[in-house]
Amino acid sequence: MTAPHHTPDLFALSDIAGPVLRPGDDAYADEVTGFNLAALHTPDVVVGATGTDDVVAAMRWAHATHTPVAVQATGHGANFPIERGLLITTSRMTDVQVDPATRTARIAAGAKWSHVLAAGAPYGLAGLCGTSTDAGVVGYTLGGGLPVLGRAYGYAADLVRSFQVVTPDGRLREADPHHEPELFWALRGGKGNVGVVTSLVTGLLALPRLYGGGLHWHAEHTASLLHAWSEWTRTVPDEMGSMFSVLRLPPIPQLPESLRGGFWARVAIAWPGETAEGEALVAPLRRVAPVAVDMVEEMDYADLDRIHMEPQDPLPARECCMLLRDLTPDAMSAFLEQVGPAAGVDHPLLVASLRHMGGALARPAPVEDAVCARDARYFMESVGIMPAPPVAEAVEQATRRLYTAMAPYGTGRTMVNIHGTPGDEQDIARAWTPEVYARLRHDKATYDPDNLLRYGHAVTPA
Repeated sequence: MTAPHHTPDLFALSDIAGPVLRPGDDAYADEVTGFNLAALHTPDVVVGATGTDDVVAAMRWAHATHTPVAVQATGHGANFPIERGLLITTSRMTDVQVDPATRTARIAAGAKWSHVLAAGAPYGLAGLCGTSTDAGVVGYTLGGGLPVLGRAYGYAADLVRSFQVVTPDGRLREADPHHEPELFWALRGGKGNVGVVTSLVTGLLALPRLYGGGLHWHAEHTASLLHAWSEWTRTVPDEMGSMFSVLRLPPIPQLPESLRGGFWARVAIAWPGETAEGEALVAPLRRVAPVAVDMVEEMDYADLDRIHMEPQDPLPARECCMLLRDLTPDAMSAFLEQVGPAAGVDHPLLVASLRHMGGALARPAPVEDAVCARDARYFMESVGIMPAPPVAEAVEQATRRLYTAMAPYGTGRTMVNIHGTPGDEQDIARAWTPEVYARLRHDKATYDPDNLLRYGHAVTPA
C-alpha cells in the first residue's frame, strides 16, 4: 500500500455516487489503470465519477484540502504516472445525445468516439475522430483533436460549440463564445489546464461513408514510395487525407493474417468524397510499386478503425511527435536512415509515420482557439511498445535518435495529445507558440492559481 503524503478527511466525498477508493482497496488497481500501461498511477484517492455532481463534489473537496487533481477517461493519453493526489475517472460518464435538427451532440466526459459514431449513425452524422475510435472524446478534443479527415474539416476543437466544466474552485460553469469566452478559448487546444470538463457540445458532419484504408508494400519499396507519396501530396485536393508509415508488425492474432509479422511501408487513405474520384486520386500510388496488401475501399464511417488498425487492447507504449515545416529530400533521407530498411527488421519502433497536414488544418478556427499546429505541412509521430525494461530502453534511444535527426526540419513544436511524457517547462511549452503559452499561463493563474491541475501536460500559473 502506498503511503499518502497527507491523510485528508474523506468525509466530504461520502455523498459521491461512484466509488471512492484508496490504495489497498480491492477495485483500486482496475480503477486507476488506463489504456497506456506505461503509466502506472498511484493516487492517494481515486473517485469513479458517475456524473457532473460527483465531479463537482470531488473538485470542491480537492480545493478545500489543497489536493492536486488529475482526470482520466480511457487512458489513451496516459503517458505520465499520477503519483499521490486525487484521480477522477470519468469512464462511467458515457452518455451521448444527438440532435439531428442542429447536427450536434452533447457528449459526456467519459464517452469514446465509438459511442458518438454509434449514436450518430442512424442519422448519417459523425464526429471528427482520430485514428482510433476507442479514444475518449473530451481528452482528444481538449488537445485540439487531429482527425483522420482533418484536411477536409479541420481540428475537432474547431467544431465545439460549448463546454460544461468544473473549475478548480469547485464551480460548475458553461463556456462558449459568449459566456466565459477566455475559458472557452483555453479549453480548445490548451488541454486540461483550466478545469475538468464534464460534457461538451460539438457539431457533427453528414458523413455516412468514406473511401479509405491502407495500401501496404514490402519494405524494399520504402524509399521510392516515400518520395512518390511526398510528391503526390503536393497535387491532391484539400479533402484527401493520407499518412505514410513504416510498420514493423508483431505476429499477433489481432492483426489481419496477411500483415502479421511483416515489415511494411504503408500509405493510409481517407477520402470523404465520391469513391470513383478517390480511386482516381489514389491510382498513381498504386502504380509506384506492386501493392502487396490493398485494403482501401468504400466503408461506413463507423468502420474508421480499419484505416489505421490501431491496437484495441491496452499496452505499454512510448509515443512522440514533431511538426514539420516541409518534407524536403534531406528530411526524407534522415527519416529513412533512422527507421527505413537500413535500420533493420529488429528496429524497436513499431511504427514511424508522416502525416500530410495543410488544407483545413491550416485555416484559422471559426472562433479563435489555442491550437498551434496550423503552420505545419507535415507531422511526424512514432510509437514503440515497451513490454520489458531492456526493450523500453531501446525504444527510448531509437525515439531520441529519430527526433534528433529530424529536428532541423521541424517547426520546433509538437501537438499536446501526442507529445509523449512531458519534461521540464521548456519541453512542455513546445506544444504551443510562445504567445499562446503565455496566454495559457495567464488563464491558469486566473482559473487555477493554486495549480491543482498539475499533472500531465500542465502549464504553470503566470
